[in-house]
Amino acid sequence: MQLNEIQFSGATPIDGYGPGFFRIAGQVIEGPIVVTEKGAQGWGGYGDSATLEALLGQVDVIFIGTGAETAHVPAALRVLLEEAGLGVEAMNSPAACRTYNVLLSEGRRVAVALMPV
Repeated sequence: MQLNEIQFSGATPIDGYGPGFFRIAGQVIEGPIVVTEKGAQGWGGYGDSATLEALLGQVDVIFIGTGAETAHVPAALRVLLEEAGLGVEAMNSPAACRTYNVLLSEGRRVAVALMPV
């Protein structure tokens, strides 16, 4: 089987993660974060809908990494984002990191909001 290295064409992939942190473009960031093709920023967690709403028009779907285990996104946040026109998919943070990187490499308009593992 031939393996091909993923190319990100200047976009910002997630390099790794660990207990309480994420490594984005070689930089370690602690706590919850939002990552788009343009970079990463801190996120205030589920109560910080403004950071996610600001992505309207820039992305089509936001993957929400719920930490080590898959959990439900609070209904009010999900409804708010979906009514604004953003797709929302919840999964555990490791799966959200992988999914984001694959779709980013395909040139898709995606973002990921991550709770630490």
